Amino acid sequence: MTQDRNPSAGGDSSAAGQYHWTAAGPPAAPPEVALAGRSNVGKSSLLNMIAGRRLARSGKTPGVTRRVNVYQLPDLNLVDLPGYGYARASKTRRELWGREIERYLLGSKDLRLVICLVDSRHPPSELDITLRDWLSHRNLPFAVTATKADKVSRGGRQAAERTIRETLSLGEEVPLIFTSTVTGEGREELWRLIQEAAAAPRQVPTRLPQPPGVSPSPPLES
Repeated sequence: MTQDRNPSAGGDSSAAGQYHWTAAGPPAAPPEVALAGRSNVGKSSLLNMIAGRRLARSGKTPGVTRRVNVYQLPDLNLVDLPGYGYARASKTRRELWGREIERYLLGSKDLRLVICLVDSRHPPSELDITLRDWLSHRNLPFAVTATKADKVSRGGRQAAERTIRETLSLGEEVPLIFTSTVTGEGREELWRLIQEAAAAPRQVPTRLPQPPGVSPSPPLES
């Protein structure tokens, strides 16, 4: 694997790179925490909030993240995965992204946690459920963050949490953190979770035959 610098990223461009894979796999690196979610769920904005500065490009147009982008922090790396459900991307392009994401998730020797992003205003989509099933089947540790929490009333928060947990079949052991890049809500709790995961031993992903109903690769179809 080689790592090319990404001059289009905001902030310190020397802190960003893109994974390009070879058969040798990824080199040794600091612990990694990956962010995964739909293309319009606010993934890049959340990454910037976690880092406390603008690293990833974000905007109103979905599909900005089109490679596996790696952002280096002092003691760990944050990995921004391409968003799924981007209908304007071609089927060939989505399949390419899917293969790249799968290689990363199954091949990284430094991955400690996958943070799955869902929109707190809506029930998780079928693609969100597929991702949850894919990660769970492969024994990859994950947590869930509900973005855009500033748009959900305090009265509706409990109902939103119940809907997310029931739709994704989340046990109480799976962290669910409400976040807002507008108010900064959830940043400290999410950062503590990331630090704890980075300090934990690596959990080797399971490679098993596909059971019925579980996608062979992470969801990138519209």
